[in-house]
Amino acid sequence: MNDYRKDAPGETPKIRVEDLHKSFHGKVVLDGIEFLVADGESLVIVGPSGTGKSVLLKHLIGLIRPDSGRLFVDGRDFWTLSDRERTDVRKKFGMSFQEGALFDSMSVFDNVAFPLRRSGRPAAEVRDRVRECLSIVRLRNVEGKRPSELSGGMRRRVGFARAIAHEPEILLFDEPNTGLDPIMTDIIDEVILDMKEKLDVTIVTITHHMESARKIGDRIALLAQGRLLYEAPPEEFLRSDDPAVRQFVQGSAKGPLTVEFEREGNAVSEGP
Repeated sequence: MNDYRKDAPGETPKIRVEDLHKSFHGKVVLDGIEFLVADGESLVIVGPSGTGKSVLLKHLIGLIRPDSGRLFVDGRDFWTLSDRERTDVRKKFGMSFQEGALFDSMSVFDNVAFPLRRSGRPAAEVRDRVRECLSIVRLRNVEGKRPSELSGGMRRRVGFARAIAHEPEILLFDEPNTGLDPIMTDIIDEVILDMKEKLDVTIVTITHHMESARKIGDRIALLAQGRLLYEAPPEEFLRSDDPAVRQFVQGSAKGPLTVEFEREGNAVSEGP
């Protein structure tokens, strides 16, 4: 397995996570997470439901503070920064939440315009940027519609448009394909790849959809039992003989993995 915790010589990773721990009400969710994401890279984190993928994503944008461990963005130690400095770092991120998380009472235009208006941009600039973002995610002539009038895939893409509105450097996607049919799943994957190419952004996606992970990821990492158990480029990941990877890839994504790993290092062995 590649050592994804070490920097490439002479490069500062866009995101670096060191020994991240988080528990809720005594239940360990993240148990020493370590990884990095290079500038312009697309990392996909997969894992069974309920293993803390969304919790990890919210740590990256600073919505949740870890119990211990460190988060670096462009080499800056996030939780050692002042409140104002952390706000500036958060502006580097755009996040698309599950199901789009749109404001039902607002039109599509107003949903996408929301972060732009908060930054005080002129109305004409807001209008042009909203239209540009909707075009990037392959949506046209929907500005006046409400989220309830859109299909699930269209709502996800409106969420994407809102996430890129303020021109972030890093995009986070939380289960972008959940509940979508295969045709719409393919469209969502293509839109994510388009954004990566056209916007020159770094991307972290969490999903349990392995075909999407293969398409959009430069690397895939498996999160289970509070740790990243395995990481590799997509084709290597899918061919791996690692027991945890094999169990997940072969269809156990909806339940807990029945393999255990050695705490020191990432050696994985079959469980009982």
